[in-house]
Amino acid sequence: MNNTVSGTPVSTISVSEGTIVTLHFSITLKTGEVIDSTFDEEPATFTVGDGNLLAGFEEVVMGLSAGSKEIFTISPEKGFGQHNPNNLQTIKRDQFSADVTLEKGLVLSFADAQKAELPGVVAGFTDEEVVVDFNHPLAGKDVLFTVDIINVEAAVQH
Repeated sequence: MNNTVSGTPVSTISVSEGTIVTLHFSITLKTGEVIDSTFDEEPATFTVGDGNLLAGFEEVVMGLSAGSKEIFTISPEKGFGQHNPNNLQTIKRDQFSADVTLEKGLVLSFADAQKAELPGVVAGFTDEEVVVDFNHPLAGKDVLFTVDIINVEAAVQH
């Protein structure tokens, strides 16, 4: 069954595993700082369960349908994880190129053991050592997840 909004057919299917969801969203800190948003851009589309959205974010939109507008608080456990002190690594200063001007908060790219790119943030440094934080920048923080569900459709079966 379809409803019509502004002359466009809109599905009445609810968000569930395997559905294709088109939505506008924003991720905001409790301070009001917007981390990411599609509200001034094209909406995002993803298939529930495809890994493009963290499980904790998918969990809260389950059961919603086109036209739903909600704001959810996502805890660190359901979002970007708790801050892990083991993800702070001390690296010898001479491992950094001399042309890198170190400053607290500087994001640098590193390669992990599998040669995959891994971002790290300079947490502090001396003339001998640099402390790099490999935690996600939103680790340990509650975030507000605002959603405006535009459409939900059944995944195409192949």
